[in-house]
Amino acid sequence: MADNSSRTNKRSNLRVIAECGILAALVFIGTEIRIPTALGFMNLGDGVILVASCFLGPVAFFPAAIGSALGDLIAGYPVYIAPTFVIKGFMGLAAALIMKQSHGKNAAGVLIRIVGAVVAELIMVGGYYGFEAIMYGPEAAMGAVVFNLIQAGVAVILAVPLTYMITLKKNK
Repeated sequence: MADNSSRTNKRSNLRVIAECGILAALVFIGTEIRIPTALGFMNLGDGVILVASCFLGPVAFFPAAIGSALGDLIAGYPVYIAPTFVIKGFMGLAAALIMKQSHGKNAAGVLIRIVGAVVAELIMVGGYYGFEAIMYGPEAAMGAVVFNLIQAGVAVILAVPLTYMITLKKNK
């Protein structure tokens, strides 16, 4: 009996690892869909992070951190790799911890997803402001806040309805 349970746990762990890998790749792809700004770029990776957070739970830290950091590496922003890893990882973790409270497809569940997405995006905006204020000064960092808020808004607008539609289909 223990052997069968062990095999089931291994399969479950492998499935989570595979899902994390796929979602890290999707975060990376979303990060590569970018619009240049004064200090970097805006991208669609945050939307994928929010979707991953809703469905993976707290392990969404890893695809969020890895996919986003790889995006910075490939884009030629090596100074951002470590801060991005931390900021995006905690974004995914925070969103997941809040979103796991949304059970089902009712209005309260949607509201909880919105709150989780907004909190995660505030972590992103605040995290990059802090990093850029240290690197470039507070005035320059403020210039990036507007673009980060636009990126955050787009991510919330894309991710919340998408997670709702997937939940509807899944619970059918």
